[in-house]
Amino acid sequence: MSDTIFALSSGAPPAGIAVIRISGPDAFAAVSALTSSVPPPRRASLRTLRHQGEALDRAVVLAFPGPATATGEDLAELHLHGGRAVVRAVEAALSTMAGLRGAEPGEFTRRALEHGRIDLTEAEGLADLLAAETEIQRRTALRAAEGGVRAQIEGWAARTLQLSALVEAMLDHGDEDDVVREGDVIAGVQRDAGRLATEIAAVVAQPPVERIRDGIRVVLAGPPNAGKSTLLNALAGRDAAIVSPLAGTTRDRIEVPVMRDGIAYLLTDTAGLHAAPADMVEEIGIARARDALASADIILWLDDAPLPEALAGVPHLLLHARADAAGRGVDGARLAVSAHTGEGLGQLWDRLAQLAATLLPSADTIALNARQRALTEHAASALRDAAGQGDVLLMAEELRSALRTFHRVTGAADVEAMLDALFGRFCIGK
Repeated sequence: MSDTIFALSSGAPPAGIAVIRISGPDAFAAVSALTSSVPPPRRASLRTLRHQGEALDRAVVLAFPGPATATGEDLAELHLHGGRAVVRAVEAALSTMAGLRGAEPGEFTRRALEHGRIDLTEAEGLADLLAAETEIQRRTALRAAEGGVRAQIEGWAARTLQLSALVEAMLDHGDEDDVVREGDVIAGVQRDAGRLATEIAAVVAQPPVERIRDGIRVVLAGPPNAGKSTLLNALAGRDAAIVSPLAGTTRDRIEVPVMRDGIAYLLTDTAGLHAAPADMVEEIGIARARDALASADIILWLDDAPLPEALAGVPHLLLHARADAAGRGVDGARLAVSAHTGEGLGQLWDRLAQLAATLLPSADTIALNARQRALTEHAASALRDAAGQGDVLLMAEELRSALRTFHRVTGAADVEAMLDALFGRFCIGK
């Protein structure tokens, strides 16, 4: 029998209302100990909470019998006045009861997963929903939390299961007269497995959802003293990087998250690029700048020289920086910007938004995270291998492999090792 857990599930006090959630086999016993009786199921009841003869608070109490609850267990909620002392007093009373303990981060959601109330993709979506800061993040995470990814994966798994059943039937009963000819079955399975693999590959090829959650990586690069740090501060709206007239002021990567028009960006200032670093520290800074460029989603190139050919395939904007400086003139091939006067900054943000739209998953597609993407790629590979197999035994094994992989995506198998990391992202009361 599992422990009964409790935690504050609303915002940190002081607040108008504080909600303490209790889940587990002794949830109703805990309510009875505080109120003398358990209210009727799913009916809000006003009760006085008492512990050792002392009144703690006048609260609204709700009881939800399992398994039709958020966690799949008996669940109770205490809606208290949201003062710190009230919450501490009720939590202290609960902690003295046998079988009760404070919840770990994400433990309520983990129990929901263990009891089949949600699957792993919905838990991942909920984690992203709790961390969402932009409208795009919210919509994408909500789609996953409400089962959008699960429905997609289960649809693929169902189609794979149908193909697998055909092959398994052929293996089990291939010598019987009433079974369809083996060649016809093999040809049909090969065709359908190949089509499904192609369909999955198209979804996997969508831009990664991590860009929505973590931000589009925008790297400012160019030679020393090109105005990268000044421009970073202007785009961030604060003094995030040190600015000086001395070349080589920036020695390390400086990353600044920025939200703009509902899109998350991660702006990265880098050390100036040149062939003759003055010392070991500057050499390390240039190496880190090149690493940042290698992982950039968008490059802002602040150099009058052409963008290096090795970076030409990365989405980029060529900037004519410090356009207000004497003698800089105007370069019609580049976007003229000045962090000091604000010239071109609005246009720069517009151009960044246009590029960002091509780098984010479209609103009508299912966006997969890195774990889901890697597994679905593996499943698609197994389906392609099945489509290319003439040996029925090997075809059956490839289809089984694809099915096992789909089950790993939804959490039906082989996921225990990554659960602690996932639920560690949750707050205590979720």
